[in-house]
Amino acid sequence: MPLYEIAVIQKPSKKEAEEGAIEKLLVAPRPIMARDPLSAAMGAGRELDPSVDLNKIEVLVRSFGPQ
Repeated sequence: MPLYEIAVIQKPSKKEAEEGAIEKLLVAPRPIMARDPLSAAMGAGRELDPSVDLNKIEVLVRSFGPQ
């Protein structure tokens, strides 16, 4: 299986951003083995607290080597 690096950030809502809120790192960059980028992103989702608003997160996936 290919190697990927994943990270998850939480973006503030428009109102929160106007009040000075900034992005938060929820999952620090880390390596993960997965079949494809979507599987890697789903692996990142398993690490999130259930109370996290999924509408405000961004999952970043970077591949290593040829795909």
